[in-house]
Amino acid sequence: MFTLHRAEDRFQTRTDWLDSRHAFSFAEHFDPARLGFGPLRVVNDDRIAPRSGFPPHAHRDMEILTWIVSGSLTHEDSEGHRITLGPGHAQRMRAGRGIVHSEMNLDATRPLHLLQIWIEPAQRGLVPGHEERLFTLAPGQVVVVASEDGAEGGLSIARDARVLALRLERGDRHPLVLDPARSAWLQVVQGAGRIGTTALAAGDALAVEDESGLEIEATAPLELLVFDLSPRA
Repeated sequence: MFTLHRAEDRFQTRTDWLDSRHAFSFAEHFDPARLGFGPLRVVNDDRIAPRSGFPPHAHRDMEILTWIVSGSLTHEDSEGHRITLGPGHAQRMRAGRGIVHSEMNLDATRPLHLLQIWIEPAQRGLVPGHEERLFTLAPGQVVVVASEDGAEGGLSIARDARVLALRLERGDRHPLVLDPARSAWLQVVQGAGRIGTTALAAGDALAVEDESGLEIEATAPLELLVFDLSPRA
């Protein structure tokens, strides 16, 4: 079975430089029924104005993934990492026992669009770390963006989970093979599609349980992130 979560039902934070949509409870937005989905705690869809961003702030005990949709992000942290990421880049920051970082859009004219994902690690107090990779999404090809210990060629995360990316052209169909003993969260990044009679637009998500597979059809060029998650506690 799956549960549809519409883009317009997400929490929203708006400032003069940020438009952020939150799939789950985040910051001042709180709903005890929306604390996450298994180990997936945050899926934020952020649009950041030019010459703006998040100044230095602290995190701990979270695997934080950033997926760049458009624009460029400059990341700097207390472990000495400084890097600028563009479309197709994914970054994993292991907050572990504590890390401070900033995330800035230093471009003078172009806005930045990214998804930030927080996954709860299986163990607390890990050594902080950072990893990034550039991924090429060929239409119809599933790419492993992250997996436990990076065993499948993606970024490494300290959790029994996988993050997959898929891009489809309009009219393409693609089967998603799932394990019914696990759960999955499907996040539409860009474009539109449908699963059966359920239409999906950018920002929509599906929470999936007890399914062995789904077929998605792109009704417009489509980009999708799939979170394959360990059984819910």
